Amino acid sequence: MSSKISGRVSPQPCPHLLDFCYRNGSNPFRALQDCIRVKQPGGRAAIRREPFEVPRCGTCDESSRPRLYACVACAAVFCHAPPLHSHASAHALSVPGHEIAVDVDRAELFCCACRDQVYDRDFDAAVVAQTITSTTSTSGSTVTQCKATGSQPDNLRKRRRVDYSLWAPNSRENAIIENHSIPLHDATNGSLISSTELPWGLRGLNNLGNTCFMNSVLQALLHTPPLRNYFLSDRHNRYYCQQKNGSTLNGSKNSRFCLSCDMDAMFSAVFSGDRTPYSPAKFLHSWWQHAANLASYEQQDAHEFFISMLDGIHEKVAKEKRKTHSPGTGDCCIAHRVFSGILRSDVMCMACGFTSTTYDPCLDISLDLEPNQGVSGKSSLAKSNNSCNVEADCMGSSQNCGISTLKGCLERFTRAEKLGSDQKFFCQKCQVRQESLKQMSIRKLPLVSCFHIKRFEHSSIRRMSRKVDRYLQFPFSLDMAPYLSSSILRSRFGNRIFPFGGDEQDACNEVSSEFELFAVVTHTGKLDAGHYVTYLRLSNHWYKCDDAWITRVNESIVLAAQGYMMFYVQKMLYYKASEKQAASWYDVRK
Repeated sequence: MSSKISGRVSPQPCPHLLDFCYRNGSNPFRALQDCIRVKQPGGRAAIRREPFEVPRCGTCDESSRPRLYACVACAAVFCHAPPLHSHASAHALSVPGHEIAVDVDRAELFCCACRDQVYDRDFDAAVVAQTITSTTSTSGSTVTQCKATGSQPDNLRKRRRVDYSLWAPNSRENAIIENHSIPLHDATNGSLISSTELPWGLRGLNNLGNTCFMNSVLQALLHTPPLRNYFLSDRHNRYYCQQKNGSTLNGSKNSRFCLSCDMDAMFSAVFSGDRTPYSPAKFLHSWWQHAANLASYEQQDAHEFFISMLDGIHEKVAKEKRKTHSPGTGDCCIAHRVFSGILRSDVMCMACGFTSTTYDPCLDISLDLEPNQGVSGKSSLAKSNNSCNVEADCMGSSQNCGISTLKGCLERFTRAEKLGSDQKFFCQKCQVRQESLKQMSIRKLPLVSCFHIKRFEHSSIRRMSRKVDRYLQFPFSLDMAPYLSSSILRSRFGNRIFPFGGDEQDACNEVSSEFELFAVVTHTGKLDAGHYVTYLRLSNHWYKCDDAWITRVNESIVLAAQGYMMFYVQKMLYYKASEKQAASWYDVRK
């Protein structure tokens, strides 16, 4: 049963921890105080060890597992790598009384039997005492001042989950770097660049536990020009929003999550000039509240997260305004102002020619890869300069061979197709079900077009799922005019004086049909064990965003990547020469 302490809910005590404390007296963690060290300047506590000592699991002898725990009873070190295995849990089950362990990197208690973190006041007191002792030796004046005022130092109020400190190479490391480095402009596979050379706002995002799907999409959104300008121009002020909704910044019982407020805080942090990786933990928590069915540390689909996140922003605004908006009109929220377009669907009766037309708003366009091109696709792939290692991937499975192009996928998406006999539609003119032709087109283009490639196939008949690793060619510049409803209708009916359902006039009012690529979200690996990475185009250079690591790469690396989501912005909104807000600012208000 949980209990409230100082207005906060404390977790239910662990029975194994209670048993351990009962067997080891009133202060069972007294001996651990001498084993705790505090790394300066971050103040993060860890288990003391020799400088060159690398802790390894006593069972598998691995040191790179997600977490390593030292048994409090016998000091043996074991790994914990769910869902694969947990040698720490195996040790606890095999030896009674050895359930409690301590994280060697974080000095946090862990119950190997319950497979969860546990908390003890005595242990926390030992850690705090050691932290105060270490802090006093380096900054005695600060501790003295805090004792006099009765407050705690900032680094004791809230410990950071991951500590990042600046690294400077010594003479030996400098020699290694000079002997094994090449100039950036001569690199073919990209090279790490210093933080001072990074464009403004380019900052790594910490992986919070299988959250690369979130980081990859957030990197693309953080550098979406209309979305970036909206938040940086204070169009959504989180302080005003929280005050208006009766919530506080530090959270309260009545506070409600707001993804727009979390996005505003994230934009402020990313564009603050700080280059240390940022942890979007608050945003993740708010998204979990919105999408409770996806709230876990398991790997999720980046496209599903993208749609769910935009839906969360829209849903919040719709509830506050107490009125419904048509997403396709782009006047409801910033998510739909930037990403929302309108698709047109024409279903024509093959008997009488009657056409039924429907319009649907969309936040992105999901595209099927073109059919397998067989040997010809493989041969052309080998001749491509941008193919890199794609041919080797294709040789592994004949189903994944061949080349698809983004333009070919769009042509296939807007091509008229005959519906099957089991999909006959009711013709209002014939008054019976007839065979029909269906054709999709784009009536209204969004400011930013997101194309989702269907790489994950699920078959309910075969009861299996697989990933399509086929290579996709995509251009840096894309003209969407051939896929507009006006162009397709003119291609079908020819030049006519009358407008076709208003789409002729809508096409003339489009800001631009030419788009520029600025972000590519890629997926590597298998269906159930993959990794998401984002490539960003900033200041006419490409950067690879792999969670907390930022790497500058060449265009050939981007073109050879396995694209999963591609973000194109209207050409008039893409700023090649400069990323400065003073030089270019777009008002997304209607």
